[in-house]
Amino acid sequence: MTVTTAPAAQRPRSLNDVKGWFPSLDQVLFDRFLTRQERLGQHGDLMEMGAYMGKSAIFTAAYLRANERFTVCDLFDADAPDEKNAAEARKSYSTLTRTAFEQNYLAFWDELPVVIQGPTSVVPDHVGADTCRFIHVDASHLYEHVAGDIGTAHSTLVPGGLVVLDDFRSEHTPGVAAATWEAVFTRGLRPICLTTQKLYGTWGDPEPIQDELLADEEWRKGMHTSVQEIAGRRVLRFSGKPANPTPPTSRYADEPRDPAREQRSAPTAPASVAAPSRRPTAVRRLAADVLPPVVTRAIRRRKR
Repeated sequence: MTVTTAPAAQRPRSLNDVKGWFPSLDQVLFDRFLTRQERLGQHGDLMEMGAYMGKSAIFTAAYLRANERFTVCDLFDADAPDEKNAAEARKSYSTLTRTAFEQNYLAFWDELPVVIQGPTSVVPDHVGADTCRFIHVDASHLYEHVAGDIGTAHSTLVPGGLVVLDDFRSEHTPGVAAATWEAVFTRGLRPICLTTQKLYGTWGDPEPIQDELLADEEWRKGMHTSVQEIAGRRVLRFSGKPANPTPPTSRYADEPRDPAREQRSAPTAPASVAAPSRRPTAVRRLAADVLPPVVTRAIRRRKR
């Protein structure tokens, strides 16, 4: 498939130029878990279900090793499989196209991932069981779809692999919360830690990872850590805005930005507020006329 080059004004100069929701805290955790897998020699592919404009996919691709595959599944601008899903796509992702994703991705990497354009229900037709070590689930917010995505993650992860579930606690995504906690209480998913947006979990043993995170005080600098307990099991909670790990570099990083575009996107300075008038009101003039001079002078001194 041929991908057209984006106009200069639309080329991402940095990861921050790519539209999407991928906070610095989650970038730090992605980096920690993916580098740990490399350090321990854990093999397997990477997968993302739901990619939007590619922000987290671009970041995750930096941890892809030789002979591994990175699979990205998204509807992009294809037809949704049902009306509820179609309504969600129209509301939240009306500007999303596969071309936009691919142009963003190729600004950072020479080759595209394996792209499945369609509903995440087709992922098992393309990704084998026990093949992935890290899966990011950020597709539909509808309970039925998320429950299916979690089931797909369970079957495609290698033993000890990690799954990241996005929007597990947002007020506008109760379906994700329902599917997530159902997986925890009835399907064997073991939470490792929570952030504002994401739950990190495994169907293996989370305690060795948790012990490492708690022991590394230098790594936890800049973030707040608390230890929770859910149904007798430890869960870590991280918050704050730690320094980002070094993001991938765009091939357009050194291109000059369009000054006119920068000026259009810059916040407009608020109009100056006129200083209140110092002219005496009718009430003040009347008071000056009828009150004794000593009272008038005291009032003026107090106002000054």
